[in-house]
Amino acid sequence: MKVCSVAQMRAMDRQAVETFGIPEEILMENAGRASFEVLSREFGVAGRRIVLFCGAGNNGGDGLVVARYILAEGGTPRVFLFSDPARFKGAARTNWGILQKLPIEATRVEGISALRSAVLHCDGIVDALFGTGLDREVEGAYREAIDLINSSGRPVLSLDIPSGVQGDTGAVMGAAVRADHTVTFGLPKLGNLLYPGFGLGGTLHLCRISFPPALEEDEALKIETNGFLPLPLRPPTAHKGSMGDCLFIAGAAGYFGAPYFAAMSYLKSGGGYARLAAPRSMTPFLAVRGSEIVFVPQAETPEGTLSAANREGLLDLSGRVDWVVIGPGLSLDSETRQLVREMAAAVDKPLLVDGDGITTLAEDPEILRRRKAPTVLTPHPGEMARLMGLTIAEVEGRRIPCLQETAGRLGAWIVLKGAHSLIGTPDGRVFINLSGNAGMATAGAGDVLTGTIAAMSGLGLPLEEAVRKGVFLHGLAGDLAAEDKGQDGITAQDILNYLPYALKQDREGVDEALAPRYEIPVVG
Repeated sequence: MKVCSVAQMRAMDRQAVETFGIPEEILMENAGRASFEVLSREFGVAGRRIVLFCGAGNNGGDGLVVARYILAEGGTPRVFLFSDPARFKGAARTNWGILQKLPIEATRVEGISALRSAVLHCDGIVDALFGTGLDREVEGAYREAIDLINSSGRPVLSLDIPSGVQGDTGAVMGAAVRADHTVTFGLPKLGNLLYPGFGLGGTLHLCRISFPPALEEDEALKIETNGFLPLPLRPPTAHKGSMGDCLFIAGAAGYFGAPYFAAMSYLKSGGGYARLAAPRSMTPFLAVRGSEIVFVPQAETPEGTLSAANREGLLDLSGRVDWVVIGPGLSLDSETRQLVREMAAAVDKPLLVDGDGITTLAEDPEILRRRKAPTVLTPHPGEMARLMGLTIAEVEGRRIPCLQETAGRLGAWIVLKGAHSLIGTPDGRVFINLSGNAGMATAGAGDVLTGTIAAMSGLGLPLEEAVRKGVFLHGLAGDLAAEDKGQDGITAQDILNYLPYALKQDREGVDEALAPRYEIPVVG
């Protein structure tokens, strides 16, 4: 499903009206009706008192439409206006004119005290204050109203986006409504899906408001959710060599988990042959945990890290495999960093770089830019900041633009890890992944991701789909672990153990308890 910015949605609105001749009143009516459908289904309307907080713009106009439907279905709406109704324009003004002729109480907010009594005695709240166009901090009566909504204990439906959430970033502009359900219009906005905004919206629903498909499927819309990609059938004649052969260059003294999780997740995700090139002294200990891995013991430095002397042997081996993964738990030893740079420059197979490999190459990203074979990077925000020469706060504040800029500059596929990980492509497209949970914020989880991505290529997916599918399945495995164990205390080993179950569910159908998390239902 495509996702748009606030500016793109405004342009779509204009095109719908000016190019396709769809009256603005129809668009607003469709938005209000769909919102009412969710309100009726989730909260109940007949015989219930619903308070609607309406701002001065089209979001407030949508709220006026909802109020009319509540009245028609036997509920009692009470509208609170946070601006002079004379400021309504276009379709919102039309709906205000209709509302004035109906037995609906509409009050201009002068102080918060009147709101407290109404909220105390209501059965539900509709938030139609700001919509997606908010570009300033929430202050004064608006902030007091949002605080009142959040402390009310009443179910809340937000229209388009929870008021106070910035539509392009998901940032909270001082204060924001915590909704139980949100109905967004046309297409989901970035702020609906990026944290912290996503976490404030409750269950997200989509109303297409009768936009022509040409608007919603425009190639200029470069961002979309990481939708379902079918896995190829596993051939009955498959053997380990036909299901992918991957070389993992990983590990250093003190970092036993990362190489194990990276290589073992490749096998747990369906890959056929995982070769692990780790320092020789580590190999016996790693073999105890993962005897299915093929070990390629390497010469090491006095500090227990990979020696640069391994270069020729590793290059020879890389020429005989399908994928190379470099970086998990490598350390930042100077000799090992030299090896990383030389390998990244010379390997002519798909290369996935993670962890310490990214930190090393961030010092000379031109090595990545000059590569001819595909490159995949899996940075967390700190590693992304190093790649870009920015602070972590700057990256977090501009996650999608930073991702698009870096993927384009380096010609790489980049997975920016975090809540709702982002997958960026060299041509500027971005996929927002909806699987995963906060319990996966644990050491080693990223190493499991690297092997899972590489394994998807072994299963037969082309590179871009392999990256996308690996990110989704990694999150699904974490969600399955959380369903059984709870989020607290999930370890990388748990995510690893649930990978086969994630693949099974992906092939046969995701459990009903989880499936709604990965889809945005369409209403209206």
